[in-house]
Amino acid sequence: MFARFPERAWWRAWWLACRPKTLAAAFAPVALGSACATAQTGEFHTVPAALALLFALLTQITCNFANDHGDFARGADTAARVGPTRAVASGAVSPSAMRCAVGLCATAAFGAGMFLVAWGGWWLVPVGAVCLLACLAYTGGPFPLAYNGLGDVFVVLFFGFTAVLFTAYTQCGLFPSAAWAAGLVCGLLAANILVVNNARDMATDARAGKRTTVVLFGRGFARIEYVANLCVALAAPVVLCSFGGFGAWVLLPLATLPLAVALGRAFWRVREPVAHNPLLGKTAAFLLAHSLLFAAGLVLGAGTG
Repeated sequence: MFARFPERAWWRAWWLACRPKTLAAAFAPVALGSACATAQTGEFHTVPAALALLFALLTQITCNFANDHGDFARGADTAARVGPTRAVASGAVSPSAMRCAVGLCATAAFGAGMFLVAWGGWWLVPVGAVCLLACLAYTGGPFPLAYNGLGDVFVVLFFGFTAVLFTAYTQCGLFPSAAWAAGLVCGLLAANILVVNNARDMATDARAGKRTTVVLFGRGFARIEYVANLCVALAAPVVLCSFGGFGAWVLLPLATLPLAVALGRAFWRVREPVAHNPLLGKTAAFLLAHSLLFAAGLVLGAGTG
């Protein structure tokens, strides 16, 4: 059963199915949303922040499990791919077991989200439901988003704007203006993880009919998108410092400029699919580093501009 994993290493199959490198996309928006709320009110609320993080992590894992199953079912994950081993495609986890895991994680995520109702009101229930349904629709259903060129939009919308704005809302009761900028930055940097992943899998995706933006528009478009996203992420703190009422502390994310330049150059030059794998981890690390510095800058620079 565990075709490509050591005997009794079932836990490793499940751990890799969680796609740990992508979990930065769950931490980052919660850190930024919490920072925006703290900058707005001067107070940090631990419980709703922790619940938001739990919901984000469980939602991310739900999405990853659903993608593991969906890409296998649609033929996108085959022996020809050069990315990390996928649990269902390798035979380590059966499709039925993965479907059960998707259901359990989605239920747990919804349960965690229900506790946030105490801070944000009952209207958060349909918001959470839409988030989970979108995750399931990423590679599943009659119109899978990832197979129709909408993966990047999905990431920016849900792992950027929605996650940051509603994390802030549950802690301060409104959508701070800075949260819109933070949501855009977080979403674009999370989308860069997807861009690297899709650039690596371009050939196998095309054969499987998975029309990602890289398949639709080519590697040149992917390179421009990746670098443009980095540029927006670095420009946003400057805009908030110049026009948003934040002090110089908000410029802390500019410390990631050397890494951004290195990543942009590396992605622009990479050609072999397998060479994208280390770049994937570095892109996720950049998202986390930039977001944590941005969060610190938002709190320290609030009201000092």
